[in-house]
Amino acid sequence: MEIDHIFIFSDSKGREADQLVEFGLTEGSNRAHPGQGTTNRKFYFENFFLEILWVINEKEIQSEQTSVTRLWDRSQFLKNEYSRFGLCLVNSNATDTLFKQSEIYQPDYFPEGMSIDIITNENYPKLPWTFRLPYRGDQKPHTEPTEHQNGIKKLTGTEFEIPPDLDEDVFINHFQNFGHINFNKTNRLHLTLEFDHCSQKKSKIFSELNLTIKY
Repeated sequence: MEIDHIFIFSDSKGREADQLVEFGLTEGSNRAHPGQGTTNRKFYFENFFLEILWVINEKEIQSEQTSVTRLWDRSQFLKNEYSRFGLCLVNSNATDTLFKQSEIYQPDYFPEGMSIDIITNENYPKLPWTFRLPYRGDQKPHTEPTEHQNGIKKLTGTEFEIPPDLDEDVFINHFQNFGHINFNKTNRLHLTLEFDHCSQKKSKIFSELNLTIKY
């Protein structure tokens, strides 16, 4: 089970991404999501990308078509204390069981009939919003920048911190055989990304993103 990308909802119109640039990450392209009411800033690595996501159209994100996603609820994380994180897994055989009873989301920015499998975790909103894209097998290589001033190259570990009283093992157990994706029970909602097996033995905390990068 591999991670395609992770998004973090911003409450400051993506300005938190400036801290990632100052940290030495090279920013990639950005895009709006027509009909969904969101836009982003992205940072690409050899095997993964990190997306900072925020709302630009409240009417679109709360529309009948998009409301199935519960993304509006996620974007209100400061008010409702939901997880601001989204976990996109590579569409492969390893994810089929996890997404067996997932919901289907047909966004406007995808061609008709090309949909996203989503697990909203609406009953356990402190878990990450989880999804997979329709593409399977080898994907077209991208031309995004992956060289960074701080030398970070490849994602090697991911840890989601979730509340200790969260009793939802059905979802978490799907990841137990994949040591690079972990869920640990603590007193905060936080994401730690490990790059290059922490070969430089350094770490940086981005408190405005609830994010730690170890490298």
